[in-house]
Amino acid sequence: MSYAIRRATPADAERVADLACRCFTETFGHMYPPEDLDYFLRTCYTPDTQREALEDPRSAIWLLEDGDEAIGHVYVGPCGLPHPEADEAHGEIKRLYILSHAHNGGWGAKLMQTAMDWLLRDGPRTLWVGVWSENFGAQRFYARYGFDKAGEYLFPVGATRDHEFIFRRQA
Repeated sequence: MSYAIRRATPADAERVADLACRCFTETFGHMYPPEDLDYFLRTCYTPDTQREALEDPRSAIWLLEDGDEAIGHVYVGPCGLPHPEADEAHGEIKRLYILSHAHNGGWGAKLMQTAMDWLLRDGPRTLWVGVWSENFGAQRFYARYGFDKAGEYLFPVGATRDHEFIFRRQA
């Protein structure tokens, strides 16, 4: 095991898309009808959508790798959550996933710290994250970084709508 974190580049778009699909499916795939999961993955986690994020200077993705295998990632950028106080100038942790075989090694905290350092590199600002309402472990994880529940919304996965909590960390 030789884990390392590195910032992804546009050349990693296919790798990020593949990892995002694997992580989402492993974590949440059992919750959706196959057609909803398939639609979500085909529209949200494509190489093109990941390349677009990687080319946006306001966003960043870091990969957690075990040698040549990508096993986790964190994606951050301008806030796009549907909350009346959210602003695009605020930062958002859009995804933070690690494949289950690499859980409990402290790498989620390392990815989170990498993301927070980058989001706060120009000074304090409000940060946001959306968390599935039933993901109690993630809610506790974000609370350790000063995030509190600030709202709720429905997150679309195909025709399915998940009850999500919006967490905020004030500047």
